[in-house]
Amino acid sequence: MEMKSVRIFSAEEKESRLSAILSGILIAYAITCTILIGYAILITYASLTGQNMPLVVTVTCLASVITAGFDAAKGAESKGWLWGIAAGLVYAAILAVIGVWLNKGFVIDSRTVTLAILSVAGGGFGGVLGINVNILKKKSRR
Repeated sequence: MEMKSVRIFSAEEKESRLSAILSGILIAYAITCTILIGYAILITYASLTGQNMPLVVTVTCLASVITAGFDAAKGAESKGWLWGIAAGLVYAAILAVIGVWLNKGFVIDSRTVTLAILSVAGGGFGGVLGINVNILKKKSRR
């Protein structure tokens, strides 16, 4: 029976990955804030209604979490999907805390479940993209 080796990360690698996740989250929230503030300005000063707000929020969060996953995984050696999912979960957790703070309570509804699913899937997808870009860069240097 063949034994698989388990790779243990050094403290430096863990710190680097954590830094990459936090960097990805900051970029993701910058994207989220920019788009949502821009949409709010359009609603206020143009003849738009807030009717499309749930769609805009969902698409914005998905794009942001893909970006977070991409950024979190682009420097990793392996398991980009896992680093992306971690970034997606952190993004969703922060958004949930903000929601609890604004709503004065935590409610699990269809939007919360949708956000969690999109965060995991989008983060994982971004992570796959990020690690593959990293691999392609390494191959092109040879």
